[in-house]
Amino acid sequence: MSRWVLARLRHQRFFSLGELNREMRALLTALNQRPFKKLPGSRASAFAELDQPALRPLPAQPYEYAEWKLARVGVDYHVEVDGHYYSVPYQHAREQVDVRVTGATVEIFRHGQRLASHAHCAFRGRHTTVDMHMPRTHREVAGWSAEKLTSRATAIGPRCTTLVERLLHQRRHPQQAFRSCLGVLRLGQEFGNARLEAACAHALKLNAVSWKSLQSILKNGLDLQTPPGAQRTLDLPEHENLRGAHYYQSNSILH
Repeated sequence: MSRWVLARLRHQRFFSLGELNREMRALLTALNQRPFKKLPGSRASAFAELDQPALRPLPAQPYEYAEWKLARVGVDYHVEVDGHYYSVPYQHAREQVDVRVTGATVEIFRHGQRLASHAHCAFRGRHTTVDMHMPRTHREVAGWSAEKLTSRATAIGPRCTTLVERLLHQRRHPQQAFRSCLGVLRLGQEFGNARLEAACAHALKLNAVSWKSLQSILKNGLDLQTPPGAQRTLDLPEHENLRGAHYYQSNSILH
């Protein structure tokens, strides 16, 4: 069939693909209507009699290419796909799952049962989390962000800001540190922001960056103690043999 069409086009010149397609379409129509040499009818009549009645409607949705991969759910109940993290119900943490990835969606299955479906996101290092996938304790911190927590810490003081930032960076996913950061900020309500700032400074010096360490420092009053190595002012008793700084100043003037 292609040889018949090409033979009739070999001496023609076309200046666009559309022009070529129009000519080929006309030749194909003529070819399909040509009678068979050894059988009755033509290609067009055979199609109408045999093939066309067996045709079914096309699918309502066009075919979408998908890739499958094996993955393991993290302890934070998220699955990593191309650098982005998608949530599944927290009960499936650490389990192996099948992930179906298309241009529009990311679907996560276990033993053929779909656990979650998300819109495909191209932002690396970000999280797509469904609230119902989180345990109750994590839902309590929903609506918070690393930026909001850092802003609250900045209102308390620079040491508190540093400590909160370190808590956020200690975890692979900052969301895992939200509860600890909220606990730190609540200590300011219990003990006062000034003491919390002092306790953060004490904790940073000891490299004891955790909510429990801060709580221990505040409960034991360690933030109220003079830090090691700091200069102290001694209250000395009055005595005629004790010479203060004024003595040496006046003495140097006389000489």
